[in-house]
Amino acid sequence: MQGYFAIDTHKKKAADVIPMLPRSTAHTPMQTQTITTVQLDRGMGLAGAMSANILNMVGVGPFLTIPLALAAMGGPQAMLGWILGAVLCLCDGLVWAELGSALPHSGGSYHYLLQAFGLNRWGRLISFLFLWQSLLIGPISIGAGAVGFGQYAGFLAPHLGHWQLVLVAMVVCLLNTALLYRNIRLISAVSIVMTVAVLGTCAWIVVSGMLHFHAALAFSFPAHAFDPSRSFWLGLGSATLIATYDYGGYNNVCFLGDEIKAPRRTIPWAVIASIALLAILYLAMNLSILGTIPWRQGQHSNAIVADYMQELYGRSSGIFVSVLVLIASFGSVFAILLGFSRVPYAAAADGHFFRFFARLHPRGRFPSTSLLFMGGLSALACLVSLSDLISVLIVVQTMTQFAAQCVAVMMLRRRRVAAPDSFRMPLFPLPAVIALLGWIYIVASSNPLHIAIGAAMAVTGTGAYLLLAHSKREWPFQVSNEV
Repeated sequence: MQGYFAIDTHKKKAADVIPMLPRSTAHTPMQTQTITTVQLDRGMGLAGAMSANILNMVGVGPFLTIPLALAAMGGPQAMLGWILGAVLCLCDGLVWAELGSALPHSGGSYHYLLQAFGLNRWGRLISFLFLWQSLLIGPISIGAGAVGFGQYAGFLAPHLGHWQLVLVAMVVCLLNTALLYRNIRLISAVSIVMTVAVLGTCAWIVVSGMLHFHAALAFSFPAHAFDPSRSFWLGLGSATLIATYDYGGYNNVCFLGDEIKAPRRTIPWAVIASIALLAILYLAMNLSILGTIPWRQGQHSNAIVADYMQELYGRSSGIFVSVLVLIASFGSVFAILLGFSRVPYAAAADGHFFRFFARLHPRGRFPSTSLLFMGGLSALACLVSLSDLISVLIVVQTMTQFAAQCVAVMMLRRRRVAAPDSFRMPLFPLPAVIALLGWIYIVASSNPLHIAIGAAMAVTGTGAYLLLAHSKREWPFQVSNEV
């Protein structure tokens, strides 16, 4: 895994030869690094990359969280949260697209933050904090999809109790771990099949809504719905947080950089196209459901899409769409686990994280230890409620990753580390500034307990880094050679 270049060992095309970050250590200056080849298999093209993103983005989120957004704002004005979330994610997506094209390596944010803030300076600590929070955020994100699976399983089997549904969710996590315990080329094919099923489900929901749409229901705003009160702004922040969770996943391809074909072109296309497609689809789904089910009824639903289809076509349709949603949520868990399992591996292979995460499967050449760790911990995350999982997920990620990346993309642009053919966001740096302000707004309007969890992750992560750095005589315990 060490070296400057990532080379496709199957087809050594010029487009697939990618400059890599130097794998520096505390005792080896950057200038003395050797050139070797990446051990991961560069076998995922644009279709597979788009599928990995879309599966992550759709999952079970929009099929479950529409009632949460309605309750947060007290009416169909919750659509503002979906629109604001789409704008925020598009701006943030441009940040990811530029970073992913400039530094297309597995591990994503780890490389971006390390390079932007200094290989032997603050970048060590900031990138380590991202890695540290990923040990919590990865399992939480995976577990949230699995919990959603359990809730729709409850629609099909209403006799199942709470703990039985929790057990179902835990089994989903473990089963996906077993499915991902194989080579990336097989995973790409499975992702594409699941994505077709997911998009087909969404299309059915939208078309059904168009045929049965009632504007009076969709726009039945309560009195004073748009009064700019404190509760309005807090509710809008909560609705936007929920929307960003549902849009989230457009960055999944960035964590697979060393396994993507022609990544400088493929990663930006996959990020931006997946956001645009899902923004249109989600807004259409929201309108379809709000135009069919009264929002006062919908905000209390545990399986709103199933209730929606049952309202239109009867119980059999509700059951059928529940099965499709289960496929979508299963695919989401599959895609999220795929992406997060590569993060600790990439850093450990560099020598910047706990060494045991660097182990690769001897035949399949995938990060087996990291995969098993994330899969096992995600099963435990299923013990927490979906709303708490979503809130902690977004708040902690914003505090330790998303905000820092908005700064990192500006720093890397000034340092001109990207190749001439790399993607560059339009209207730079406006999208990055908008994204940064949006993330700050979401955190400021969040539950203080969830903010405290994010702060605790930062404090404990800093302590863990200092202990590890002291034992290895790395920054700040050794004078850096970096200029």
